[in-house]
Amino acid sequence: MTTTTTYWRALDRFRDIVAEHPDREAVIYPKGRTSAGLPEYTQITYAELDAWSDAIAENFTAAGVTRGMRTIVLVRPGPELYAVLYGLFKIGSVPVVIDPGMGLFKMLRCLQAAQAEAFVGVPEAQAVRIVFRAYFRKVKVAVTVGRCYWRGPTLDSWGRKPAAPLPDREPAPDDDPLLIAYTTGSTGPAKAVVLTHGNLSAMIGQVDAARDHVAPGTSLITAPVAGILELLLGSRCVLPPLIPSKVGATDPVHVVDAVQRYGVRTMFASPAVLIPLLTHVEETGAKLSTLNSIYSGGAPVPDTVIARLRKVLPEEARVYSGYGATEALPMATIESRELLGDLVEQARRGKGVCVGKPALDVRARIIAITDDALPTWADVEARSADLAKSRGIGELVVAGPNVSTRYFWPEKANLVGKIVDGTTVWHRTGDLAWLDEQGRIRFCGRKSQRLDTADGPMFTVQVEQIFNTVPGVARTALVGIGERGAQRPVLCVELAAGADQEAVEAKLRRRREEFEIAAPVSEFLFHPKFPVDIRHNAKIGREKLTVWATKQLNAKEK
Repeated sequence: MTTTTTYWRALDRFRDIVAEHPDREAVIYPKGRTSAGLPEYTQITYAELDAWSDAIAENFTAAGVTRGMRTIVLVRPGPELYAVLYGLFKIGSVPVVIDPGMGLFKMLRCLQAAQAEAFVGVPEAQAVRIVFRAYFRKVKVAVTVGRCYWRGPTLDSWGRKPAAPLPDREPAPDDDPLLIAYTTGSTGPAKAVVLTHGNLSAMIGQVDAARDHVAPGTSLITAPVAGILELLLGSRCVLPPLIPSKVGATDPVHVVDAVQRYGVRTMFASPAVLIPLLTHVEETGAKLSTLNSIYSGGAPVPDTVIARLRKVLPEEARVYSGYGATEALPMATIESRELLGDLVEQARRGKGVCVGKPALDVRARIIAITDDALPTWADVEARSADLAKSRGIGELVVAGPNVSTRYFWPEKANLVGKIVDGTTVWHRTGDLAWLDEQGRIRFCGRKSQRLDTADGPMFTVQVEQIFNTVPGVARTALVGIGERGAQRPVLCVELAAGADQEAVEAKLRRRREEFEIAAPVSEFLFHPKFPVDIRHNAKIGREKLTVWATKQLNAKEK
């Protein structure tokens, strides 16, 4: 393997910001509390972050970390995380990031598969590495972020200024791996996604274009990847207190405080953050007068939430519902003014949720539903007639400069998840959808969660939207009980606070009779609180609900 020193070309943007605005706050982060119980914030400037990441790059190089070497990064959101990532990007090393919330042994298996030779982590992560050392046999360099209770360097011991300027480096080719990010595993086994230098560079351009090339100003960051991109656009990044695996527990009081205190203009948040924030603002009358744009993703944002957001935000503010995946972020976006027209009513009548047109330079197609591998586009075309069996709804595939074309692990994921079409590699999203006459994507549910009933296929989100409009319903989840080909459609229901279960069930039954695609639903089961994914706390865990519903029905029928 070549050891030519390379760097991520996009960091030239960062250097330009440092040169022009060295004292601009780069990361504003909590450190302690005020007398009023609110977070006390401190900050690091662009010049300080640049020097710190240079020092990290210098020390990693001295320790033998080279281009292409994978480095596990288990660091909490904060300036340390961005300093480490940028330091690695400056020498061509490949950070490996993962959600610890997936569970210890799942995480260990995933990290073992990364075959990393360097490890940067907080003390708890280092303790895991030491106790389960068999999973990390290749690790030669280990750096602790925080207090170290064993031998080895700490991030603090490396200092925040390099001993000398970094040596000359070459921009890496766009196809070089920049980052390996694991999927959550919420709807299937976690996979290691290779995101290249070109992929992340394209994301920067898409984020910039979505804002009409207007400088972001100050951004509220609740997802680490958003911070990577925002810093390259010159943003002041404000990080409110949050737990990465429990973003839904983020205190809306802290979010409002950060927005007001720093004049936040833009924010990214999953529905799990937005909904409590919205409720708090409605109940208290708190003002978010500086917010110019909100981007939400991780799961479909209820249209009722978007409508309520419009009422509490400035008239000119934009609310974007984003649609993407670890392998392709973003795939599509739609702004609230377009969504809140006839598209909402169409979704409520079973047309699927409109997630907008494909993002800049992203192409989208629909292929017939199958769990089989489709190595080439010829294999896709051979099944094209099968789309009629599912009423034109099929699996969404995408291609574009921001779309990952390969998995690092497991290798078999490339066979079932990618389609080669000449020089183009299409990513199979695992999502079911159709494209309308304007080229907009109408999302109908996950392929792995589809139902195969005696009456034909049923698609979760498409059906759930019909029932979610019933007063007293917080949300619903369609699951299939039994063997494929004869699955029994059951609707799990989470009630809104204070709703009467019997009255809601009666309304659900009446609603069912109005729509042909909802008619096969055989049972309504009421669940106290749906399980959700670990990353955004928003995707419903329908697999877990299927197990629960099966037990409920078995108990009923005894």
